Amino acid sequence: MSKIALIGAGNLATNIGKALVHAGHIIVQVYSRTLESASQLSKITGGNAITDLHQLVNDADLYLVSVKDSALSTLLPVLCKGREDRLFVHTAGSIPMDIFQPYARHYGVIYPMQTFSKQKEVNFREIPCFIEGSDEPSMALIRTLCTTLTDRIIPLASEDRKYLHLAAVFACNFVNHCYALADDLLKRHHIPFDVMLPLIDETARKVHSLSPDEAQTGPAIRYDKNVILRQEKLLEDHPLAQKIYALMSESIHQKCHQ
Repeated sequence: MSKIALIGAGNLATNIGKALVHAGHIIVQVYSRTLESASQLSKITGGNAITDLHQLVNDADLYLVSVKDSALSTLLPVLCKGREDRLFVHTAGSIPMDIFQPYARHYGVIYPMQTFSKQKEVNFREIPCFIEGSDEPSMALIRTLCTTLTDRIIPLASEDRKYLHLAAVFACNFVNHCYALADDLLKRHHIPFDVMLPLIDETARKVHSLSPDEAQTGPAIRYDKNVILRQEKLLEDHPLAQKIYALMSESIHQKCHQ
């Protein structure tokens, strides 16, 4: 599993491309809709930068598709045509494996559950990769590839993976949005965001040894209405943030008193 065509040049594609090269695999081509994105990644991973799927080689061992979910349905018919016997893998958390079924015979999923940014290096060996294959040979090849990238490989069917992805949205995307809301409040009062970092770091460390319910603190867990109402009042000029605060407070209270 050495010759890989990388379809996509975004955050995840950039990070997994780097990890593949570091593991000794060869990126033969990098496809993106824009030449700038494809060229930027190909400079890091090697391989020719292309913007036309008709220029794809036909003899790659793996076509690794890492594009936004909405692009898959229009991209796959062109990508797979004439290459139906090759192995195709996508990296999306919420898209079923069978999206390949009308177009290819061998396919699967590698879902590295992590938040990725082009500018931030990650240690891929620590990232759990959830895998799925359309048949035993495909699954074996996918597993073999992943052993070169990570120490945590977990088979998971599409039906379960969509709930894993949903949980990740709560644990990562929504949490980060709360950081952004906090940053907005702090900026209005000339307080630097980095004062929050020790609190953020300790909150993350706690769930390594405590369950999230055990780690929960703050006025909502005891439903201190005096504090909650005062803080809601402070958000009167920001009705959406006020609504989020109220819903989160109610959710925390109910969750911790079930």
